Amino acid sequence: MKNFFLVTFIIMLVTGCETTKPKVNLTPLEIQSMQSRSYEHSKDIVFPSVMSVFQDLGYSINSADMVTGLITAESTAASDKAMKFWLGITKVSQTKANAFIEEISGQTKVRINFITTNKKSDWYGQTDREDNQILTPEPYQNAFEKIENAVFIRSSS
Repeated sequence: MKNFFLVTFIIMLVTGCETTKPKVNLTPLEIQSMQSRSYEHSKDIVFPSVMSVFQDLGYSINSADMVTGLITAESTAASDKAMKFWLGITKVSQTKANAFIEEISGQTKVRINFITTNKKSDWYGQTDREDNQILTPEPYQNAFEKIENAVFIRSSS
């Protein structure tokens, strides 16, 4: 019986530990530079291009307002089924995205922000949520490349 509790404790200890991601030290200007692009097209072309790209990337649009230039979207949720089955803990991950689109001096500026959300709950009813801003350039570069293509297609029509 003691061995059973010892093994169970070790399994919970090992599977319950999470590694923290290294903190990225970027200045606000570096973050803004990574998350922003300007286009020499009107908001009427850029706004639907951004919405279209979010959908192409697998996001569901939660809200979009052409007047304010704000688009909010979220990805499908991924659940850790093994953790739920073996430990009775649910862990759900999801990525949220938002874009702010504004016209400034004849150009349209787009700023995108991606955030990962991790939600946990256990069999005691405790819940926890952790949001982390994505601060690596690859997702932003990928999105902006696709937006540039979408803008090109819309402006060529």
